[in-house]
Amino acid sequence: QVQLVESGGGLVQAGGSLRLSCAASGSRFSIYAMGWYRQAPGKQRELVASITNGGDTNYADSVKGRFTISRDNGKNTVYLQMNSLKPEDTAVYYCNAKVNRFLDVNYWGQGTQVTVSS
Repeated sequence: QVQLVESGGGLVQAGGSLRLSCAASGSRFSIYAMGWYRQAPGKQRELVASITNGGDTNYADSVKGRFTISRDNGKNTVYLQMNSLKPEDTAVYYCNAKVNRFLDVNYWGQGTQVTVSS
């Protein structure tokens, strides 16, 4: 069982920055992919960014050029640097871990609120 603990959410003005962190524990092996999803009120959860243990990244079009995902494989920790934040980035952000590339088994954090005021 993998546990994910997120930190770094909060309230920021438009144009500001926040950095989210997510530390994973409980995995006996290197986690294949870690990422961030978000869910705004009344909307479906959507992928924000993901990164594999090989460093391959994937971003939602809406955050390209503003957000940067990175990870420390040794610490099983993933980070999301969010710059130039917009009010539409307001959502609960969830950390996700996919332990095995070939198995559809995902673990989720408890979520952290990000609020961007205009």
